[in-house]
Amino acid sequence: MTLSVLVPSSLVRDAADKRAATRKLGTVARAATVFRVDRVTVYPDPDGEAQWGGGFVATVLAYAATPPHLRKEAWGERDELEYAGVLPPLRAVTRTGSGPQSSGSLRQGIVTEVGPDGRVRVNCGLQHPISLVAPDREPNVGERVTVRISSRDPVRAKVVDDRTDWSVDRSDLPAALDREDAGLRIAASRHGDVVRASAVGSPAGRVETDGATVAFGAPERGLPAILGVDAEPGADGFPPGEPPFDRWLNTVPNQGSEVVRTEEALVATLAVLNLRA
Repeated sequence: MTLSVLVPSSLVRDAADKRAATRKLGTVARAATVFRVDRVTVYPDPDGEAQWGGGFVATVLAYAATPPHLRKEAWGERDELEYAGVLPPLRAVTRTGSGPQSSGSLRQGIVTEVGPDGRVRVNCGLQHPISLVAPDREPNVGERVTVRISSRDPVRAKVVDDRTDWSVDRSDLPAALDREDAGLRIAASRHGDVVRASAVGSPAGRVETDGATVAFGAPERGLPAILGVDAEPGADGFPPGEPPFDRWLNTVPNQGSEVVRTEEALVATLAVLNLRA
């Protein structure tokens, strides 16, 4: 199952400057890591963007998702990353639960060379790049791969399908909701159904088995405004209009602030969906 989060390109529209915008995205990156999100998709909301749009949001989030030992080689110097130093450490654990320095641990690497003999050289942040037998699909130079290291002296490792991080992409909202692995499609909104303790097992149980795609709005610009739909109950759903969602959920009922920030709604919603029956 896949857990995807959809955030708008206007996510940082309320940030006072680039440093504040970067720090805000760091909070989103932390939430994605803590709750084991598989993919973060930035969908366009050009009418709500301020100084920084989808390119900035996607770049900073992708940089945050990149393991520290690969960031310099993968990204170099970019204007969007001027304040990347304020991003909090993610300290992501491997999907198998093994520690980063233990035998059999997983590490992200970048392919630096592809040889004619079916071998590749991968920079995994060790003292030197390591030479490996390529998997069934030969990777390209510059591609990120996951390597399982079973021994460090001598080095024994192989490229595997497991991964330790989450990915970032950009897509229109309808296309993101129409993905084959979308699972339960949830819209997080103050206009949605209040999540009650007696019924919380229903969406959480489906997420555990089928996965989910959860869409969020922007500061002072919720999903109804972004979608251009009426935030009143309709005959065919709440609220009516496209694109379709399976559930509209309010995970912060009786909120004490006029506005719940996107990064706050992200934590609240993923925490609810993380519950087990």
